[in-house]
Amino acid sequence: MDEETWELRLYVAGQTTKSMLALANLKSYCERHLKGRYQLEVIDLLVNPQLAEGDQILAIPTLVRKVPSPIRKIIGDLSNQERVLVGLDIRAIGHS
Repeated sequence: MDEETWELRLYVAGQTTKSMLALANLKSYCERHLKGRYQLEVIDLLVNPQLAEGDQILAIPTLVRKVPSPIRKIIGDLSNQERVLVGLDIRAIGHS
């Protein structure tokens, strides 16, 4: 199984309840399914609005999986674990 490091970016707009919930949910999933094999970058678009353009961010919060390719995006607070795991294609990890 490929052991590359996953690169994830979470785009938020300030310390809103929805943004904080998305971050907490994401950290929980990553620790459970990608422990020691992920990099998480949180980008606050209130601080760096120009960074939204690169990943074509249209809604907040948005999670972008940069690596492994292809790039995948999930919009929302990430509270639906199954949707997040399927969306990121994490289903099979940790079950080998």
